[in-house]
Amino acid sequence: MDCHLAGRKYYDVDEVWENLKVGTELKLEHDTLNHYDPNAIEVIYESEGERYKLGYVPQEKNVVLAAFLQMGWDDVFECRINKLDSEAYFEQQIRLTIRIRRNFQPAPFPDEPLP
Repeated sequence: MDCHLAGRKYYDVDEVWENLKVGTELKLEHDTLNHYDPNAIEVIYESEGERYKLGYVPQEKNVVLAAFLQMGWDDVFECRINKLDSEAYFEQQIRLTIRIRRNFQPAPFPDEPLP
């Protein structure tokens, strides 16, 4: 999935703009306390033990992601910056690529023997 970073101007992007590069990996987290959208997915940048909330996955693209994250499949997705443009309108300054990790191995069901 390819999408823009929603809400960029309301969060911590300006604090870390110089550290963000095309290819930077970001973390996705389900925002269970969001009063506006029960499927809200935060986009987090981590650096040197610090966490910075950059914004959200757009609401029209978050339903499937939220379902996986609600089931505890936090490590399924890889999120990376695919475009940075400081001259663009705020909502178009950062574009993301979200995909299933290539080497993702789902955990076995509890009643299945471990390898």
